[in-house]
Amino acid sequence: MMNWECLMAAQLDPDLLRTFIAIVDAGGFTSAAQRVHRTQSAVSMQVRRLEAILDRALFQREGRGAQLTPDGEALLGYARRLLKLHDEALAVLTRPDLSGLLRLGTPDDYVGRFLPDILVRFARAFPRVQVEVHCEPSVNLRGLLAADRLDLALITCTPGAETGEVLRREPTVWATAERHLAHEDEPLPLALFQPGCPFRDWALTGLSGLNRPYRIAYTSASISGILAAVTAGLAVTVLGRSILPSGVRALRTEEG
Repeated sequence: MMNWECLMAAQLDPDLLRTFIAIVDAGGFTSAAQRVHRTQSAVSMQVRRLEAILDRALFQREGRGAQLTPDGEALLGYARRLLKLHDEALAVLTRPDLSGLLRLGTPDDYVGRFLPDILVRFARAFPRVQVEVHCEPSVNLRGLLAADRLDLALITCTPGAETGEVLRREPTVWATAERHLAHEDEPLPLALFQPGCPFRDWALTGLSGLNRPYRIAYTSASISGILAAVTAGLAVTVLGRSILPSGVRALRTEEG
Protein backbone atom coordinates (compact mmCIF):
# COMPACT_ATOMS: atom_id res chain seq x y z
CA MET A 1 0.00 0.00 0.00
CA MET A 2 1.16 3.56 -0.65
CA ASN A 3 1.90 5.48 2.55
CA TRP A 4 1.13 9.16 2.99
CA GLU A 5 4.72 10.30 2.38
CA CYS A 6 4.84 8.43 -0.91
CA LEU A 7 1.40 9.73 -1.82
CA MET A 8 2.46 13.33 -1.28
CA ALA A 9 5.61 12.80 -3.34
CA ALA A 10 3.80 11.10 -6.24
CA GLN A 11 3.22 13.14 -9.37
CA LEU A 12 0.82 12.20 -12.17
CA ASP A 13 2.69 13.18 -15.31
CA PRO A 14 0.21 14.42 -17.95
CA ASP A 15 2.25 12.61 -20.60
CA LEU A 16 1.73 9.30 -18.81
CA LEU A 17 -1.98 9.97 -18.42
CA ARG A 18 -2.26 10.84 -22.12
CA THR A 19 -0.68 7.52 -23.07
CA PHE A 20 -2.95 5.67 -20.62
CA ILE A 21 -6.04 7.23 -22.20
CA ALA A 22 -4.75 6.54 -25.71
CA ILE A 23 -4.43 2.83 -24.88
CA VAL A 24 -8.01 2.70 -23.62
CA ASP A 25 -9.44 4.63 -26.57
CA ALA A 26 -7.42 2.74 -29.19
CA GLY A 27 -8.16 -0.64 -27.61
CA GLY A 28 -4.54 -1.75 -27.39
CA PHE A 29 -0.90 -0.81 -26.95
CA THR A 30 0.04 -1.08 -30.63
CA SER A 31 -2.66 1.30 -31.87
CA ALA A 32 -2.00 3.66 -28.97
CA ALA A 33 1.70 3.82 -29.88
CA GLN A 34 0.77 5.21 -33.30
CA ARG A 35 -1.46 7.84 -31.73
CA VAL A 36 1.12 9.13 -29.26
CA HIS A 37 3.97 8.77 -31.78
CA ARG A 38 6.00 6.35 -29.68
CA THR A 39 7.17 2.77 -30.03
CA GLN A 40 5.11 0.04 -28.42
CA SER A 41 7.92 -0.67 -25.96
CA ALA A 42 7.97 3.01 -24.94
CA VAL A 43 4.22 2.91 -24.37
CA SER A 44 4.57 -0.21 -22.23
CA MET A 45 7.31 1.49 -20.23
CA GLN A 46 5.10 4.51 -19.62
CA VAL A 47 2.35 2.27 -18.31
CA ARG A 48 4.77 0.56 -15.95
CA ARG A 49 5.92 3.97 -14.69
CA LEU A 50 2.33 5.05 -14.07
CA GLU A 51 1.55 1.80 -12.28
CA ALA A 52 4.68 2.21 -10.16
CA ILE A 53 3.68 5.75 -9.16
CA LEU A 54 0.21 4.60 -8.14
CA ASP A 55 1.31 1.20 -6.82
CA ARG A 56 -1.63 -0.28 -8.70
CA ALA A 57 -2.06 -2.55 -11.72
CA LEU A 58 -4.04 -0.64 -14.34
CA PHE A 59 -4.37 -3.26 -17.09
CA GLN A 60 -5.10 -6.96 -16.88
CA ARG A 61 -2.09 -8.96 -18.00
CA GLU A 62 -4.15 -11.91 -19.24
CA GLY A 63 -6.33 -12.11 -22.32
CA ARG A 64 -6.32 -10.05 -25.50
CA GLY A 65 -6.72 -6.33 -25.84
CA ALA A 66 -6.27 -3.68 -23.19
CA GLN A 67 -8.67 -4.62 -20.43
CA LEU A 68 -8.68 -2.29 -17.43
CA THR A 69 -8.52 -3.49 -13.86
CA PRO A 70 -10.95 -1.94 -11.36
CA ASP A 71 -8.18 0.50 -10.40
CA GLY A 72 -7.67 1.32 -14.07
CA GLU A 73 -11.39 2.02 -14.46
CA ALA A 74 -11.25 4.32 -11.45
CA LEU A 75 -8.26 6.21 -12.84
CA LEU A 76 -9.76 6.69 -16.30
CA GLY A 77 -12.36 9.27 -15.29
CA TYR A 78 -9.86 11.23 -13.23
CA ALA A 79 -7.28 11.08 -16.01
CA ARG A 80 -9.68 12.52 -18.57
CA ARG A 81 -10.67 15.37 -16.25
CA LEU A 82 -7.07 16.13 -15.26
CA LEU A 83 -5.92 16.31 -18.87
CA LYS A 84 -8.94 18.40 -19.79
CA LEU A 85 -8.05 20.99 -17.13
CA HIS A 86 -4.35 20.76 -17.98
CA ASP A 87 -4.96 21.47 -21.67
CA GLU A 88 -7.44 24.26 -20.93
CA ALA A 89 -4.96 25.96 -18.60
CA LEU A 90 -2.21 25.78 -21.21
CA ALA A 91 -4.52 27.14 -23.88
CA VAL A 92 -5.59 30.09 -21.75
CA LEU A 93 -2.19 31.00 -20.34
CA THR A 94 0.03 30.43 -23.35
CA ARG A 95 -2.17 31.91 -26.08
CA PRO A 96 -4.52 34.42 -24.44
CA ASP A 97 -4.35 36.84 -27.38
CA LEU A 98 -5.21 34.32 -30.08
CA SER A 99 -7.70 35.81 -32.53
CA GLY A 100 -9.23 35.00 -35.87
CA LEU A 101 -11.83 32.62 -37.27
CA LEU A 102 -12.31 28.95 -36.38
CA ARG A 103 -14.42 26.91 -38.79
CA LEU A 104 -15.98 24.08 -36.80
CA GLY A 105 -17.99 21.24 -38.31
CA THR A 106 -20.46 19.06 -36.44
CA PRO A 107 -23.18 16.54 -37.28
CA ASP A 108 -26.73 17.67 -36.62
CA ASP A 109 -27.25 15.14 -33.81
CA TYR A 110 -24.42 16.67 -31.74
CA VAL A 111 -25.73 20.23 -31.89
CA GLY A 112 -28.16 20.12 -28.99
CA ARG A 113 -26.32 17.56 -26.88
CA PHE A 114 -22.69 18.72 -26.96
CA LEU A 115 -22.23 21.97 -28.87
CA PRO A 116 -23.51 24.48 -26.28
CA ASP A 117 -20.95 23.41 -23.66
CA ILE A 118 -18.16 23.30 -26.25
CA LEU A 119 -18.89 26.82 -27.48
CA VAL A 120 -19.19 28.30 -23.98
CA ARG A 121 -15.90 26.81 -22.82
CA PHE A 122 -14.11 27.79 -26.02
CA ALA A 123 -15.35 31.36 -25.75
CA ARG A 124 -14.01 31.58 -22.22
CA ALA A 125 -10.59 30.29 -23.27
CA PHE A 126 -10.36 32.26 -26.53
CA PRO A 127 -12.66 35.29 -26.30
CA ARG A 128 -11.17 36.91 -29.40
CA VAL A 129 -11.73 33.93 -31.70
CA GLN A 130 -14.88 33.89 -33.80
CA VAL A 131 -16.40 30.42 -34.26
CA GLU A 132 -18.21 29.58 -37.48
CA VAL A 133 -20.26 26.39 -37.12
CA HIS A 134 -21.02 24.19 -40.12
CA CYS A 135 -23.68 21.54 -39.53
CA GLU A 136 -23.32 18.60 -41.93
CA PRO A 137 -23.41 14.78 -41.87
CA SER A 138 -20.11 13.20 -40.86
CA VAL A 139 -19.43 11.93 -44.38
CA ASN A 140 -19.66 15.52 -45.69
CA LEU A 141 -17.50 16.87 -42.87
CA ARG A 142 -14.67 14.56 -43.89
CA GLY A 143 -14.74 16.03 -47.38
CA LEU A 144 -14.80 19.60 -46.06
CA LEU A 145 -11.78 18.87 -43.87
CA ALA A 146 -9.90 17.34 -46.79
CA ALA A 147 -10.71 20.40 -48.91
CA ASP A 148 -9.42 22.70 -46.14
CA ARG A 149 -12.84 24.27 -45.75
CA LEU A 150 -12.96 23.37 -42.04
CA ASP A 151 -10.38 23.71 -39.28
CA LEU A 152 -11.92 21.21 -36.87
CA ALA A 153 -14.81 18.77 -36.97
CA LEU A 154 -16.68 16.46 -34.62
CA ILE A 155 -17.22 13.27 -36.58
CA THR A 156 -19.05 10.03 -35.85
CA CYS A 157 -17.20 6.92 -37.00
CA THR A 158 -17.16 3.19 -36.47
CA PRO A 159 -14.68 1.57 -34.04
CA GLY A 160 -11.34 1.07 -35.75
CA ALA A 161 -11.97 3.80 -38.33
CA GLU A 162 -10.81 6.70 -36.17
CA THR A 163 -8.52 9.15 -37.96
CA GLY A 164 -8.27 11.87 -35.31
CA GLU A 165 -8.44 12.18 -31.55
CA VAL A 166 -11.17 10.12 -29.89
CA LEU A 167 -13.26 12.44 -27.72
CA ARG A 168 -15.86 9.97 -26.50
CA ARG A 169 -17.22 6.49 -27.05
CA GLU A 170 -20.79 5.49 -26.42
CA PRO A 171 -23.07 2.58 -27.26
CA THR A 172 -25.57 2.74 -30.07
CA VAL A 173 -29.13 1.60 -29.41
CA TRP A 174 -32.24 0.82 -31.35
CA ALA A 175 -34.71 3.56 -30.47
CA THR A 176 -38.50 3.49 -30.53
CA ALA A 177 -41.35 5.62 -29.20
CA GLU A 178 -42.30 5.03 -25.57
CA ARG A 179 -46.01 4.77 -26.37
CA HIS A 180 -45.97 3.01 -29.74
CA LEU A 181 -44.92 -0.39 -31.05
CA ALA A 182 -43.36 0.34 -34.43
CA HIS A 183 -40.64 -2.20 -33.60
CA GLU A 184 -43.24 -4.97 -33.85
CA ASP A 185 -44.25 -4.11 -37.41
CA GLU A 186 -43.29 -6.32 -40.36
CA PRO A 187 -41.36 -5.30 -42.30
CA LEU A 188 -39.63 -3.11 -39.72
CA PRO A 189 -40.13 0.61 -40.57
CA LEU A 190 -36.91 2.61 -40.32
CA ALA A 191 -36.14 6.31 -39.99
CA LEU A 192 -32.55 6.81 -41.12
CA PHE A 193 -30.04 9.49 -41.91
CA GLN A 194 -28.79 9.81 -45.47
CA PRO A 195 -26.36 7.30 -47.06
CA GLY A 196 -22.86 7.49 -45.61
CA CYS A 197 -24.04 7.98 -42.03
CA PRO A 198 -22.52 5.41 -39.61
CA PHE A 199 -25.86 5.05 -37.79
CA ARG A 200 -27.54 4.11 -41.07
CA ASP A 201 -24.79 1.62 -41.90
CA TRP A 202 -25.00 0.00 -38.45
CA ALA A 203 -28.78 -0.34 -38.72
CA LEU A 204 -28.82 -1.91 -42.18
CA THR A 205 -25.85 -4.20 -41.52
CA GLY A 206 -27.39 -5.43 -38.27
CA LEU A 207 -30.78 -6.17 -39.81
CA SER A 208 -29.22 -7.92 -42.80
CA GLY A 209 -27.22 -10.12 -40.44
CA LEU A 210 -30.43 -11.08 -38.63
CA ASN A 211 -32.38 -11.57 -41.88
CA ARG A 212 -34.99 -9.19 -40.46
CA PRO A 213 -37.23 -7.70 -43.17
CA TYR A 214 -37.29 -3.90 -43.14
CA ARG A 215 -38.33 -0.89 -45.15
CA ILE A 216 -36.84 2.59 -45.08
CA ALA A 217 -39.90 4.64 -44.24
CA TYR A 218 -38.21 8.00 -43.61
CA THR A 219 -34.90 9.54 -44.60
CA SER A 220 -33.69 12.83 -43.18
CA ALA A 221 -30.49 14.85 -42.99
CA SER A 222 -31.50 16.21 -39.58
CA ILE A 223 -31.96 14.60 -36.18
CA SER A 224 -35.23 16.53 -35.84
CA GLY A 225 -36.71 14.75 -38.84
CA ILE A 226 -35.58 11.34 -37.59
CA LEU A 227 -36.96 11.89 -34.10
CA ALA A 228 -40.25 13.25 -35.43
CA ALA A 229 -40.93 9.94 -37.20
CA VAL A 230 -39.79 7.85 -34.23
CA THR A 231 -41.70 9.85 -31.60
CA ALA A 232 -44.86 9.58 -33.68
CA GLY A 233 -44.51 5.80 -33.62
CA LEU A 234 -44.02 5.56 -37.37
CA ALA A 235 -40.51 4.08 -37.37
CA VAL A 236 -37.52 2.99 -35.31
CA THR A 237 -33.93 4.13 -35.70
CA VAL A 238 -30.36 3.67 -34.42
CA LEU A 239 -28.80 6.45 -32.34
CA GLY A 240 -26.23 7.06 -29.64
CA ARG A 241 -27.77 6.44 -26.23
CA SER A 242 -27.02 9.98 -25.02
CA ILE A 243 -29.07 11.50 -27.84
CA LEU A 244 -32.40 9.87 -26.89
CA PRO A 245 -34.94 12.58 -25.96
CA SER A 246 -38.04 12.39 -23.82
CA GLY A 247 -40.66 10.17 -25.42
CA VAL A 248 -38.09 7.87 -27.04
CA ARG A 249 -36.55 4.82 -25.42
CA ALA A 250 -33.94 2.19 -26.20
CA LEU A 251 -35.24 -1.21 -27.25
CA ARG A 252 -34.30 -4.17 -25.08
CA THR A 253 -32.67 -7.29 -26.51
CA GLU A 254 -35.75 -9.42 -25.80
CA GLU A 255 -37.88 -7.05 -27.89
CA GLY A 256 -36.17 -8.25 -31.04
